[in-house]
Amino acid sequence: MFDKLESLTDRYRELSEAIAQPEVIQDFPRYQACLKERSAIEPVVLKYESFLQVEKHIAEARELTADPDLGAEAVSELASLEDRRQTMIDELMVLMIPADPLDDRNVIMEIRAGVGGEEAALFAGDLLRMYLKYADRNRLNASIVSLSDTDLGGVNEALLMISGQEAFSRMKYESGVHCVKRVPVTESGGRIHTSTVTVAVFPEAEEMELTIDPSDLRIDVFHASGHGGQGVNTTDSAVRITHLPTGLVVSCQDERSQLENKTKALRVLRSRLLDKAREEKESALAEDRRNQIRWGERSDRIRTYYFNHDYVVDHRLNLTVNRVSTVMNGELTPFIDALRLAEKTEKLKFGTGSDRS
Repeated sequence: MFDKLESLTDRYRELSEAIAQPEVIQDFPRYQACLKERSAIEPVVLKYESFLQVEKHIAEARELTADPDLGAEAVSELASLEDRRQTMIDELMVLMIPADPLDDRNVIMEIRAGVGGEEAALFAGDLLRMYLKYADRNRLNASIVSLSDTDLGGVNEALLMISGQEAFSRMKYESGVHCVKRVPVTESGGRIHTSTVTVAVFPEAEEMELTIDPSDLRIDVFHASGHGGQGVNTTDSAVRITHLPTGLVVSCQDERSQLENKTKALRVLRSRLLDKAREEKESALAEDRRNQIRWGERSDRIRTYYFNHDYVVDHRLNLTVNRVSTVMNGELTPFIDALRLAEKTEKLKFGTGSDRS
């Protein structure tokens, strides 16, 4: 492990020197690639530099243990430093777990109202706005591809595309069933109802990963409706694509051009087909492995929003965050950070991380 850490440190220095060179700065793709690579390894390198400082302090404390005046104090300091050293080794091992190669992919997100009628649709609308606010807070670009809304402002179904640095790495933990417990606006008796919304998140597929036979597609055009302004209804700009072998259907009405909507719908369809193939492959894994790592399984209830008690519980970690309004305003970082760490810890436990020698 330490040989690899030294290698990463050397590489970090090389990249730091490279991005300061005029010829690299002028070559924008190369400059961006260097920045991206340096950013990816920086947390490990900085933690390793801190670790080396602790090692230095340990060596100094050991020398002082023989000093008749400072020995007792040095022994106490040494014990504290050695505990800190072990903690840092554990943290370095987690940081060195290879990232999921899909983590930097853009995201396709589906939000669907589940059990609860109009209240479920209203909550689906709340979640849609929550994700849009989270994207805005974290410099991600989010756009609504298609939207089926209700008369009361709820959402039956919404399709989002989210792009930006580590988009899939951040959003993948949102897959699952979201529950809400609150008094609906449609409830005259003041009773608390439980409703559900399902969220599916998958990485956008790259074109070379999956070839779609045009003869397998049925493409329909229609008038766009819902968001987008009055102009969306003037032409048959919206596109619905059906993949005949699987029955998957994707609609897109976000763009004013039929061609642009078709292009975007094909991107979504390709991603859904690739995700379907990936899920089928993963379902063949050993049962004990599937039972242990369940971060992306969509059948599970992952989170409950208790409006009447003003807190939100993530059931995967039994993590409670107070103030529902803050969460609904896009503050998902406590959940996402905790789940990222938990997933890395599980990977380390199962030996899927870095070399532990």
